[in-house]
Amino acid sequence: MSRTQAIIQNRLLKSLTPEDFETIGPNLEPFQLELKQMVAHEATPITHVFFVESGVLSLLAQSPEGRIEVGMIGREGALGVAGAFGAERHPNGVLCQSRGEALRIAADDLRRAVQQSPSLAARMGLYLHFKTIQIGQTAYANATLNIEARLARWILMTDDRVDGFELTLTHEFLSMMLGTHRPGVTTAVHVLEGAKMIRAERGTITVLDRSKLEELASDAYGLAEAEYERLFA
Repeated sequence: MSRTQAIIQNRLLKSLTPEDFETIGPNLEPFQLELKQMVAHEATPITHVFFVESGVLSLLAQSPEGRIEVGMIGREGALGVAGAFGAERHPNGVLCQSRGEALRIAADDLRRAVQQSPSLAARMGLYLHFKTIQIGQTAYANATLNIEARLARWILMTDDRVDGFELTLTHEFLSMMLGTHRPGVTTAVHVLEGAKMIRAERGTITVLDRSKLEELASDAYGLAEAEYERLFA
């Protein structure tokens, strides 16, 4: 069933011209995102593009120590957009870290649409530009920041993508997202909680002071976010 652009929550879809949205709107179908669901696996074919309406997806890369998060997708974006430009396979595994809903379209349908509409192709291309910046910032953070600063950045990015950041999670899950050992995550959570940046209890984290988190995350947070607002506001 086609949805009207007015009720869409995905910001990338909302940024399209009415004409471009009408081109792909009839082909969008709802898709439930379940907690800890692997929405895509590394090197598997890109069959659909998922525009996230709610929830959060984590892009995972394989490292010698295990999987590590290299990117994040919420209602600002989509998974599999490169499939509309000829990419055949997902470069990363994709895990749902916060349940929600997406609107998906067959990659072939979106490919035909971008071939017919230069403005739609440009919009999708700009989103891929933003993702490149975000992944680059994640690599920078993982290479240069301590675990407390990386945790602060991860919390900020998740807070940007949900309404009221209170996620049920474990330190084991956070250790995978941040590519570190569980004891280090436990210590980092205690440090941020002691500084009254967050409240952590019963497996949940609640943001108390975003400004302090941003100060701790330093220049690893904000560049990609500012570029997205410039491109899609």
